[in-house]
Amino acid sequence: MSATPWRRAAFWVGIAVWALPFAPLFLWPFAGSWLFPAPLPTVWGDRAWSYLLSPGARVGPALLNSLSLASAVSIVAVLLGLPAGRTLALARLRAGGLAYWIFLLPAIVPAQAAAFGLHATFLRLGLADQWLGVALAHLVPVLPYVVITLAGVFANYDVSYEQQAQTLGAGGWMRFRWVTLPLILPGLAVAGLYAFLISWSQVLLTLLIGGGAVTTLPMLLLAFVNSGDHALAAALALVLLGPAFLVLGLATRLARAPGALGPGGRIA
Repeated sequence: MSATPWRRAAFWVGIAVWALPFAPLFLWPFAGSWLFPAPLPTVWGDRAWSYLLSPGARVGPALLNSLSLASAVSIVAVLLGLPAGRTLALARLRAGGLAYWIFLLPAIVPAQAAAFGLHATFLRLGLADQWLGVALAHLVPVLPYVVITLAGVFANYDVSYEQQAQTLGAGGWMRFRWVTLPLILPGLAVAGLYAFLISWSQVLLTLLIGGGAVTTLPMLLLAFVNSGDHALAAALALVLLGPAFLVLGLATRLARAPGALGPGGRIA
């Protein structure tokens, strides 16, 4: 029992050490001037927020592009990764190990190499400088994480539940809706979260494939950071964090929801 206060103290010290580097991120957007070595801004102001809310900042279109890209990529990645992950885990493929490496290859190969190869291909297909081309490019780094995550989910999956439902006359859609989906929903939420966050933070693929015609929040953030305007960069970083935290909260809620497996943790 005597160790409990020490554990709590160590916990809060760890939280403080983790959070301290982020403190300037929440102060800079409200700083009119912050000169070294002052611990706090010497002048407070809302210049950064006023500029971000102005039409010239192009934050609105960039936010819409980021949200639409990350959402679409997440949905498509989960739809493609679900059968792939199930097959890898349950089909007992002879070349199962090789299949894993093939799916992981886009995550292992340097992003620059993949981006230049995609750009050359998309130029021939007329997909360069297009929203669709950027979305397809985002699938390349996203799919490996989604497939491997779902393969891990199905590695502990008991197909006998589906077989029992089939014996009782349930069709393919009914088995998926009432048996498979509730059982894999937590893992599905985690896979969707990975997909959203990876697409949401993409800069290199968006820049090379979009060619500047498709602007996202991370691209604007990179421009503000390179400009040296810390207040604008910090304010936009907070805007960038907002939807990511919302999706994180939703995925955590789905992953922990006791109703995912029906009343009392059983299949509904």
